[in-house]
Amino acid sequence: MRGHSPAAMAASDPPLRFEQRHLLGIEGLQPWEIRDLLDLADGYVELNRQIDKKRATLRGRTLINVFFENSTRTRTSFELAGKRLGGDVVNMSVSTSSVKKGETLIDTAMTLNAMHPDVLVVRHPDSGAVALLARHVNCAVINGGDGAHEHPTQALLDALTIRRRKGRLEGLVVAICGDILHSRVARSNLLLLATMGARVRLVGPRTLMPADVDRYGVEVHHDMDRGLEDADIVMMLRLQTERMQGSFVPSVREYFHFYGLTQAKLAFAKPDALILHPGPMNRGVEIDGDVADDINRSAILDQVEMGVAVRMACLEALTRPLRNEL
Repeated sequence: MRGHSPAAMAASDPPLRFEQRHLLGIEGLQPWEIRDLLDLADGYVELNRQIDKKRATLRGRTLINVFFENSTRTRTSFELAGKRLGGDVVNMSVSTSSVKKGETLIDTAMTLNAMHPDVLVVRHPDSGAVALLARHVNCAVINGGDGAHEHPTQALLDALTIRRRKGRLEGLVVAICGDILHSRVARSNLLLLATMGARVRLVGPRTLMPADVDRYGVEVHHDMDRGLEDADIVMMLRLQTERMQGSFVPSVREYFHFYGLTQAKLAFAKPDALILHPGPMNRGVEIDGDVADDINRSAILDQVEMGVAVRMACLEALTRPLRNEL
């Protein structure tokens, strides 16, 4: 594909049913939009395993990563995705920006907009902040994670990981375990997996479960053994102590005793159950090191690989309409 004209590239593009201007969350996406993004990402997995990983899909386009929260993993994944598609990628350092000098989010949005980017990837500690920023810019915006609201590309990469290892999403029993209350990953995953026909369980202590958990229509378990019973997928979440004000668990040691994933607890899941974790992991807190490193069960490094491919697919989907403007 390198060196092809925009017209030639458009003619050879696979069909893609994705009509969103932004990717702010999984909520509102149709099953066929999710399926097409995953199909597109599948192709990028194979591209990324080749020696020549470059395409010209984003040639002439500018991607700015604007992270109000630190996240080396997600930012690097988006940066790689943008560069492998041939785009110009800029990482905005918030710690040295005008935000630290009192500039508002809307002022920041308008300043960025004046630079004429084509895509902004935004991570912010407050729920809804990314959607607010998106209303003040002309380009596409991808939510890189906002507060406890959503992290759509994480859910998509988790789904791609599961689909490639299990061959499907529909009908699988997925147990999402741990700090559900503070997790945007849990929210995006339960929305996506339920939309695609999986049976979702939320497993964790009552203190780390959202007060409105019943409205999601999923199973809720406070006993780890029962929550993992016959599960196909065990998705562990990080204990987000930095978002906690007050005591949500008696102690880390007690939390691990009741909710940390060990081989003994994993025995309640299906023998071929897959283990996922969005990272970074706290070994000995939410997951035992031996379980995390189990090469037969753990797909944690697969998730990292799928992340680049999924973000390439999202960037292509959001910028494909722009090719007609060239």
